[in-house]
Amino acid sequence: MAQPWRDAGYRCICFDVQHVGRLVRDGVMFVHWDALLGLPAIPPDSLVEFVFAFPPCTHLAVSGARWFQGKGLRSLAQSIEMFASAAEFCESMGAPYGIENPVSTISTYWRKPDHAFHPYDFTEFELADNYTKKTCLWTGNGFVMPAPNRAAGLEKPDNRIHAAPPSDDRGDIRSATPLGFARAVFNANGRQLNQEAA
Repeated sequence: MAQPWRDAGYRCICFDVQHVGRLVRDGVMFVHWDALLGLPAIPPDSLVEFVFAFPPCTHLAVSGARWFQGKGLRSLAQSIEMFASAAEFCESMGAPYGIENPVSTISTYWRKPDHAFHPYDFTEFELADNYTKKTCLWTGNGFVMPAPNRAAGLEKPDNRIHAAPPSDDRGDIRSATPLGFARAVFNANGRQLNQEAA
């Protein structure tokens, strides 16, 4: 998600529990953050222009509803807590934001999403994204949802995400942000911010 912003010269910071400590890779800073331990510290002089959050969906996505009962209340409670932390963080930044999750029970516990898309909706920005995966967005602070922009002449979108075989990195593969969507979001939001800063 950060790549188009980084490419345009923005300073990008990615907070995630998977990161160890703090490191810079490909021009993006990666910082460890556990959403269950409160909001991450942002330097007071930071000018935040855009925020995007991807709280874990493992215990919220309706695609896994048949396993809900066996997961227990604590798994559900922690997932809702992480989503709530993401929402509070995004709101607190005062910048346009989006929170991504698949079709999930958050629609019941909090509110309906503002937008939904499939990766194939933005194949004009990335031909490799010609696949299905309905994804929901909860947005605010002036976030602009890009209009679908599909490339002509492509075959019917495939179902690679749902058909992905079990593996240790299946979760990361399924949760990867489609680059076409990331570029479309930047085009709808980043250019406006660049113009305002000019």
